[in-house]
Amino acid sequence: MKQINIHDLVSCHSPMDIGNEGVSMVYNNVRHECNLYNFFFAPRGNKRMMELGRKITQMYLNPFDRIIGIIGAKDSGKSWLIKGMFPGIQTVEEDDEFDILNMPLLNSEEVGFYTPKTFHVDVRTAKKYVSLEEIAEAVRHVTSQHKRVIVEHFEILYPALKRNADLLIGIGEEVIVTRPSLFGPPPDNIAQIAFSSLIYRKMAHSAEDLFGYCVKDIPRPDYHRSDIRHGFAINYQSRPEFDLEEIEAKILDIIRQDLPIVPYDEEHVKIGDYLMHCTGPLMHVESTGKIENFSLMKEFYYEPRFNYYVVAGTVGVKHTENETDEEVNKIEIADEPL
Repeated sequence: MKQINIHDLVSCHSPMDIGNEGVSMVYNNVRHECNLYNFFFAPRGNKRMMELGRKITQMYLNPFDRIIGIIGAKDSGKSWLIKGMFPGIQTVEEDDEFDILNMPLLNSEEVGFYTPKTFHVDVRTAKKYVSLEEIAEAVRHVTSQHKRVIVEHFEILYPALKRNADLLIGIGEEVIVTRPSLFGPPPDNIAQIAFSSLIYRKMAHSAEDLFGYCVKDIPRPDYHRSDIRHGFAINYQSRPEFDLEEIEAKILDIIRQDLPIVPYDEEHVKIGDYLMHCTGPLMHVESTGKIENFSLMKEFYYEPRFNYYVVAGTVGVKHTENETDEEVNKIEIADEPL
């Protein structure tokens, strides 16, 4: 038997040199050793979500992965993330015009030589037409042929499939990326985090749009958006001149009015009767009154590293008087008592 050392494997140019199993094993060891999971702020704009998908592919996708599990509630941005991770992928969704039973995954043997190498299935939609066992068998079949399947709502299929995904991604307030091992994390664990945290992302995006509405007629410098936990941040190239306490009072008044927030098209949303541009029209609460505990930080924060001024707002959680602003993005890991 040929002896191969680690240096040969890392510098190897072709999987044929050592076999697929060896390449996959070493790829994982070199790229993902000691990694349990990664968190990213979940972007609220569709283009930003696609860009994050592209980065996740570059950083975490193993070319030998067979099952990519995607977990997230309706309108959380799963489809946009998939489009960013796999440009040009043909997705099969609930509102597609063709019969769901004709999806390539369920008919892979009938396509012939030109069968796709990457398939997609939305389990929540597909299970209305076929059983979970049939979907699981189709996934096993194509993956046994060294093809890849992207499985939306993977937590639904997991009990029937009886194996975890190679790469598991949950989308809530944050995007969680993990490569499960024999010891987890299980899909239900990721689903619980993603589903329960999504409301903060919706409230934050809605509050951010209310801020944009309240300053729309005020001259202000160029800016770009960024993220904080349970909130939003807007970075201005120079110090704006508006009064933050006055802006907060206007936002709180709109929240008290409980105006409906309704997606208008792919680039606009209606708040009450006002139509405004929005990069993620589906990522909102149903009305302004559902934005809880909104607070606008009462000063412009100067970021010396990048030379811009930051306006930040938070939702969902009231900050205590002795809590510093640096604690907004504090990492919290809750351990169960022994």
